[in-house]
Amino acid sequence: MRKNIVAGNWKLNTTLPEGLALAEGLNEALKGHATNCDVVIGTPFTHLASIASAIDTSRIGVAAQNCANKEKGAYTGEVSAAMIASTGAKYVIIGHSERRAYYHETSAILKEKVQLALAHQLTPIFCIGEVLDERNANKHFDVVYEQINDALFDLSSEDFGKLVLAYEPVWAIGTGVTATAEQAQEMHAYIRQTIAGKYGEVVANDTTILYGGSCNADNAKELFANPDVDGGLIGGASLGVSKFLPIIEAF
Repeated sequence: MRKNIVAGNWKLNTTLPEGLALAEGLNEALKGHATNCDVVIGTPFTHLASIASAIDTSRIGVAAQNCANKEKGAYTGEVSAAMIASTGAKYVIIGHSERRAYYHETSAILKEKVQLALAHQLTPIFCIGEVLDERNANKHFDVVYEQINDALFDLSSEDFGKLVLAYEPVWAIGTGVTATAEQAQEMHAYIRQTIAGKYGEVVANDTTILYGGSCNADNAKELFANPDVDGGLIGGASLGVSKFLPIIEAF
């Protein structure tokens, strides 16, 4: 079912005490606070269980930032979907551009991660998006189509309906450059059209598609006003309650 969601991605930031303080501060700020969106925080693996126990998870969902593409076994340093689910987390970010670029995660790997996340009742927040050279070459639609098709279109319509997608123009992540509201809407509408072509209008219209890429308190309202933009995947601005709360309130 299509929802408005504002999700924070803390990336490689905060020690456990710092993360707990941030999560508890957000939890306190949202008490008695009516919101028009679901709120999710994507924390480091080390924080998941502690934060899930410390906050009201009916108000704030907890996400891992990644998961292994293996169920279990001799994969030193990896964290499985089952492990994540056991912490109380309900979401997992999969396919973030940094994972694709720095750790060479392919669509084949990401497909396995999505399937394992779904098998353990986690909601994947699946990231897609083009780099600057691809946009300048007018290949952005082709790139996004391939990322969706290669990793997700083997899913049944029922399983696809359990996903959240996040469009992140890579050229706008951490650069201070944001896609215009028109650029965001154009791509989100294309993504929804692509889903409709595979699974039909009902599934497409029920799919939540977030925007990720230098979204902040100043531009969130304009971005979220687009009919096909259902919220944001927020990086740096999620690391402080005073910066994150206005984005949540932008709906």
